[in-house]
Amino acid sequence: MWLEILLASVLCFVIYWFVSKDKEETLPLEDGWWGPGARPTAGEDDSIRPFKVETSDEEINDLHQRIDKVRLTPPLEDSRFHYGFNSNYLKKVISYWRNEFDWRKQVEILNKYPHFKTKIEGLDIHFIHVKPPQLPSGRTPKPLLMVHGWPGSFYEFYKIIPLLTDPKNHGLSDEHVFEVICPSIPGYGFSEASSKKGLNSVATARIFYKLMLRLGFQQFYIQGGDWGALICTNMAQLVPSHVKGLHLNMALIFRNVYTLTLFLGRRFGGFFGYTERDLELMYPFKKIFFSIIRESGYMHIQSTKPDTVGCALNDSPVGLAAYILEKFSTWTNSESRDLEDGGLERKFSLDDLLTGIMLYWTTATITSSQRFYKENMTPYNKHEAMKVYVPTAFAAFPYELIHFPEKWVKSKYPKLTSYSYMPRGGHFAAFEEPELLAQDICKFVGLLERQ
Repeated sequence: MWLEILLASVLCFVIYWFVSKDKEETLPLEDGWWGPGARPTAGEDDSIRPFKVETSDEEINDLHQRIDKVRLTPPLEDSRFHYGFNSNYLKKVISYWRNEFDWRKQVEILNKYPHFKTKIEGLDIHFIHVKPPQLPSGRTPKPLLMVHGWPGSFYEFYKIIPLLTDPKNHGLSDEHVFEVICPSIPGYGFSEASSKKGLNSVATARIFYKLMLRLGFQQFYIQGGDWGALICTNMAQLVPSHVKGLHLNMALIFRNVYTLTLFLGRRFGGFFGYTERDLELMYPFKKIFFSIIRESGYMHIQSTKPDTVGCALNDSPVGLAAYILEKFSTWTNSESRDLEDGGLERKFSLDDLLTGIMLYWTTATITSSQRFYKENMTPYNKHEAMKVYVPTAFAAFPYELIHFPEKWVKSKYPKLTSYSYMPRGGHFAAFEEPELLAQDICKFVGLLERQ
């Protein structure tokens, strides 16, 4: 029986090898208009305007009033985070948010980097653009676009930015110094939401490509995880000649014959090219499978009826916090569901976590951010079947939701130049382990520039 299964698998590989010897395709660049109404006949304003994060007494008072009126359901005994966010620990978060969290101070921190907005395809696109404070003589910075995901924001990159733009003063080598651009996905934070259906990852990639051209960059590096990984992948598929290198800390590989080997990988891992570390991160299969099912419920809701759950979350700051912060617990380490506090403060401060919540709350963008799932979960997306032919690096963090072995990644990204097993960290790589991620980006760029 096992011999027959093995021979069938080998046959699948042979068929796939012949079928997959395709040309280096690119996605059509096309164009779009996502603003309200019809596209105006006059040309779009392409100016880049400085932007500043602001708040007011009215905004803070409204938040406090809503927090004061919260209604919580007591958790089941000994349930910890197995049923979602534990309301006993939520009381601590609420108390800190209401009585100690200083939103005005956090606004000042947000404004420490330069913010801008510019109109692209009918939408006001927000981004931060951080240049090196100093450069070694005769050097120019390397432009790097970094893209966040859900439920994140540009703020996730605040700790990695100085390591990339000013490495020498932060204990790292200054062999590679970057100029970092972090945009907000349309409908997230300070980027305007689409008025029309259909704004997906490919449209977002095109918008961000136009942003980089508008900033004067013809060639640049790109980096992302979560939705950022897909957006950056799509950008490499749209305009490969403009992307010097693609660095990912997550991969969305939808069509891959290697997934068929999961049932045999435990026994024939070496034959399929899996390392011992791959096997540790992928098995036991039953445990990993049920973990994925347990952590993907939100995706089914947001891919089908995002506006329904959005109504509740956009009206209740505490509900919003519980919904989002639960992801920062179990997506950082799935075993955190066994802890009374979800392990949240092991990797993050409450100030950092609540700043992320406030970027959704004060902009009222939780619903529009969730719509991104519905726009991308369509029956067929051409990019899913396409490979990516730009130099690529992959950082495999051990507590990511799904582990992608090098063989899997290379099937989608044939020019995989660097694959790293990271010693620690989960889904929110830049937020959790900024130094590890910065070092891996620099390693990748070094490899490319020495070739």
